[in-house]
Amino acid sequence: MNIVKAENLTYEYIRRDEDGNVEGITTAVDDVSLRVKQGDFVAILGHNGSGKSTLAKHINAILSPTEGTVWVDGKDTRDEEEIWNIRQTAGMVFQNPDNQIIGQVVEEDVGFGPENIGVPTEEIWERVTESLRAVGMYQFRKYSPNKLSGGQKQRVSIAGVLAMHPKCIILDEPTAMLDPNGRKEVIRAVRGLNQVEGVTVILITHYMEEIIHADKVFVMDRGKIAMEGTPREIFSQVEKLKALRLDVPQVTLLAYNLQKKGVPLPDGILTTEEFVKALGL
Repeated sequence: MNIVKAENLTYEYIRRDEDGNVEGITTAVDDVSLRVKQGDFVAILGHNGSGKSTLAKHINAILSPTEGTVWVDGKDTRDEEEIWNIRQTAGMVFQNPDNQIIGQVVEEDVGFGPENIGVPTEEIWERVTESLRAVGMYQFRKYSPNKLSGGQKQRVSIAGVLAMHPKCIILDEPTAMLDPNGRKEVIRAVRGLNQVEGVTVILITHYMEEIIHADKVFVMDRGKIAMEGTPREIFSQVEKLKALRLDVPQVTLLAYNLQKKGVPLPDGILTTEEFVKALGL
């Protein structure tokens, strides 16, 4: 079953002058159709300005289509009566964790969402515990968020969304402001939610190393889907990715360059382990 379905989605940003007259129109998402199955880990790639974040905001009903339709768990995101149901089904984690954390203590912050929707107190604490355990932050439950690293804060943000019991989590460049260790922490937590908890994950990123475990990848350029496939299928097309101003993982690029020199290696090598095995070392 599809948890997310977009059909001919177009979104235009309209710029107006001080008098309200239209100065210009930018098409950020241009006739995009896609499907995301329940339980999948989907990555959406693209350079800055490709439209990937605008697309993400439609899945959480933050934005409404200029044309076309987006359904989340069968609900049309333009139906105002369904907006809160949609946002409970598809939770969103943003780039800067400081914009999402509002509590003075980690466990209070995670419990804020369920409390707002009237979850009974006993169940709130059960949800807080299970959510913090799921992202590996339970031992920090009594800490002030100010005492946490960037990666830890982002995991608390994810726990806060998880406590709402969403079927799907959309992460809009959640590691953009983190160091390499913080990025690994967050991606490990996200993979765990997908594999262990069965939560559908939609990861918006421009870090290639973060998507090698995805079930499916969409690559966006100028508001359109330029490529789609498994990570291996995508990374087998190094020249096309370069043309779209995207990098590839270092090990993939090394294998590709060796391949061009005549070394017999398979296309789309994703990890160091695969590379070593392919070389017979």
